[in-house]
Amino acid sequence: MNLAVERGHTMLALAVLMLCAATSVSVSAKGVAAGPRLNNNQLYKFSYTTEVLLNKARGSKEGSTGSRISCEVDVNLVWRDPNNDDEQLVQLAISNLRIEHPSQSAGKNNILEGTTTEGLLGKTNSAAVTKPFFLHLRNGKTKAFYSYWKEPAIIKNLKRGLASLLQVQLHTGKVIENDVSGRCLIEYKAVKGQITRTKRLETCRTAETGFTTHSKVLGVSRKSSSVTVFKLDDGFIHSAVAEETHWVSVNARRSTAAKVLSRQTLTLIGTEAGPLEAAGKDAAGVVKSTDDKLAAVGIVAEKVKPKCKSCPSLFEHWQAEQKRLEPTGLAKAAAPRSFLALIQSIRKASKEEILKVLKSASKTSLPQVVDAVTSSQTVASLDAMLQFLNFTDAKGFVLQERFLYACGFASHPNERMLQVLLDISKGKIGSTDIKESVVIIMGALVHKLCQKGQCNVPTVVEVKKMILEVPYSTEDDSEVQMYLLALKNSLLPEAIPIFTKYAESKLGAYSTIALTALQRYDVGLITSEVKEAVNRVYHQNLRIYEKNVRAAAADVILSSNPSYMETKNLLLSIGHLPREMNKYMLSKIQDILRFNMPASKILRQVMKDMISQNYDRFSKVGSSSSFSGFMAQSSDVTSTYSLDILYSGSGILRRSNMNIFGASKGAVLHGLQVAIEAQGLESLIAATPDEGEEDLESFAGMSALLFDIQLRPVTFFKGYSDLMSKMFSMSGEPMNVVKGLILLSDHSEVIQLQSGLKASAEFQGGLAIDISGGMEISLWYRESKTSVNNRGALVFTGNITVDMDFLKTGVEVSFETEASLDFITTVQFSEYPFLVCMQMDKTTFPVSDFVTTYEGLPSGKNIVSRKSNKFLIPGSEFPLHQENSDMCKKVFDSSW
Repeated sequence: MNLAVERGHTMLALAVLMLCAATSVSVSAKGVAAGPRLNNNQLYKFSYTTEVLLNKARGSKEGSTGSRISCEVDVNLVWRDPNNDDEQLVQLAISNLRIEHPSQSAGKNNILEGTTTEGLLGKTNSAAVTKPFFLHLRNGKTKAFYSYWKEPAIIKNLKRGLASLLQVQLHTGKVIENDVSGRCLIEYKAVKGQITRTKRLETCRTAETGFTTHSKVLGVSRKSSSVTVFKLDDGFIHSAVAEETHWVSVNARRSTAAKVLSRQTLTLIGTEAGPLEAAGKDAAGVVKSTDDKLAAVGIVAEKVKPKCKSCPSLFEHWQAEQKRLEPTGLAKAAAPRSFLALIQSIRKASKEEILKVLKSASKTSLPQVVDAVTSSQTVASLDAMLQFLNFTDAKGFVLQERFLYACGFASHPNERMLQVLLDISKGKIGSTDIKESVVIIMGALVHKLCQKGQCNVPTVVEVKKMILEVPYSTEDDSEVQMYLLALKNSLLPEAIPIFTKYAESKLGAYSTIALTALQRYDVGLITSEVKEAVNRVYHQNLRIYEKNVRAAAADVILSSNPSYMETKNLLLSIGHLPREMNKYMLSKIQDILRFNMPASKILRQVMKDMISQNYDRFSKVGSSSSFSGFMAQSSDVTSTYSLDILYSGSGILRRSNMNIFGASKGAVLHGLQVAIEAQGLESLIAATPDEGEEDLESFAGMSALLFDIQLRPVTFFKGYSDLMSKMFSMSGEPMNVVKGLILLSDHSEVIQLQSGLKASAEFQGGLAIDISGGMEISLWYRESKTSVNNRGALVFTGNITVDMDFLKTGVEVSFETEASLDFITTVQFSEYPFLVCMQMDKTTFPVSDFVTTYEGLPSGKNIVSRKSNKFLIPGSEFPLHQENSDMCKKVFDSSW
């Protein structure tokens, strides 16, 4: 019975709904207008102006560049559906077109001074502008837009922008509409003769798509608004004023931002007698009878291919830039600026043009050209690189690795790039190091493609299967390590069980990779099974582990929302660990509390228990340490650093780990990690190895992670004989870890303006980087020194242009800086306890901001205005704990 009643209510509701809908249609057709209605036999005369202004985000109109287009527009009714007064065919005709500079005070900077509209447009465009076009409206919405197929695209788009101003509904509500901007969500608000139309630009769908960097920290943001206010008189448009603004900014430095302001004004200036309404069955037939060359070309703006008659070829551009890309200039901002400019040229070039540059580059500049070509990420650039490089030749190691690293840092990789690396991995590779880099970088590309929602495309599926299965199917230590590093880059959730298994491996190298990989995952993916395994490693429940493995396990525990008991057991272990590890863990706990890291809350709860926190436990001495601090804090980005140093009981460095993180908009970027590891060196000073490290082979090496990408580890020496030979041949010069040009940020889009014009936005960030590290041991002076040297130059540029073919205007905002950061650890083991001094220094570095506006005509006439602001950031030594400062005084005093 209840069911029958419910069905009855449902049917009644449906009947009422259908009745309301039918009533609404009939009122729209015969009563209240759904959209503006034109009168028969009447010509409406309008003035129309559209202008576009480009400037930095907070710039004034006076400092802007752009253009203003003005004209008169005649509008008249051509045909109306006899059964629906709201279905109309409207003719529009433009006359007296004028192109002007937007600033009245431009003076000598007015590039249009002395020009005529016909001279600018040319005869073809001038004739096309005055040809009438038609708009088919139904209930105030565009049903069809009629113009000529052969008309220049820029002219058709301007007409579409004008026609879109006649599209309006007279009642409040939300609706999906097609206009010049695309298919968009529109909100209407009607109040006493005024209609406000708000276009939700983020919803607009067009055929033109761009690309952007996935990282929020290094990415670019766009904020847009579009509002049109219509004033009505007797049911028809008296005026329409549209204002649309787009702000595009660099997330890491929001002051590096550009703004596009577009305005349209349509004002009724009078009416007079016009042509009579035409007879016909439908609008399409009436248009056909008017001119059979007219066609329904669509209201959405079409693509416009910009033409550049005076642009240099890629080879000419390269010749102008090559000196700035020599290795000696890589620490200067000119290098990444030239790198970014070269990328833009390469993206427009053919494979043959790119190969010509590659073959002509000097031996010293060629690695930088490889960086630029690979970073361009076009079909032609990838094909050129594949033809240029020979992976079977071990002598081409440097260029091959630069190509692979550029693939790893790719801003918007596609499936084909991954397929290329997969094919390379299956072929013959002359260098084992290159083989390792290929596989490691494939893991990075898998992660980036999964981020883009392409985790299930065939090539990604094949590579995922390979890197997930191979660690189980080989007993070759180097191969297992290679695939574990690839999985570390991929961040696949399916890899967590693999890392959990290898975390408990007998081989320290496997355990370290697995544990550091687990630390990169979202905390929500670290299950109880994973935590149990990591705790077994730290507490050595199943076997004895090396100190650096246990330290890595502790990092995972403390960064994965540890429980009360996990935290308590970890605290209780302090005092029962080897001497230096006791000090390391104590320093780690104090750093978490001081820096208010996520685990600090649970630590404070546990430390209320005096058994967990007491003088004996918290007074352990040693040289190992852990410290975190702020490198920079701003409203845009917060940058932090951390330094972890773990020594063996004999005072020789066991592990040094430096990290730099950047956080912006709730996202975190692991900008840099340089880990130096050493083992089996106790025999050099006749010391006793720590427990579990008695049989370790002499080894020292470095592992780097750069912008979330794990790179191939570098070995300083391996084995006692290698150690001896390199010790006596040490020059004191650091070993290069990574050097080159990196495309950090890459954003490209076409902003479709409601006026019909298009603004092209290109934002890129480039980094010239040189990271090196070294380890020196002097038995004579009984001193060891490890160093990590970071040199870099950073440039971000943002360019927004409006190219109308007959006039090009644009604004470029940019900033650049050059900096160096050195981390040096000195250990003197001539006496006990050893003296250890850590230093982390940054030099004074310059920062420059630039704003450039430019205007150009096809004739070659250009006007460029450039403003800059330069200042210095003073150098400093980053603070570490007080114990380190005291120790450094002793070290430097004793050296004298």
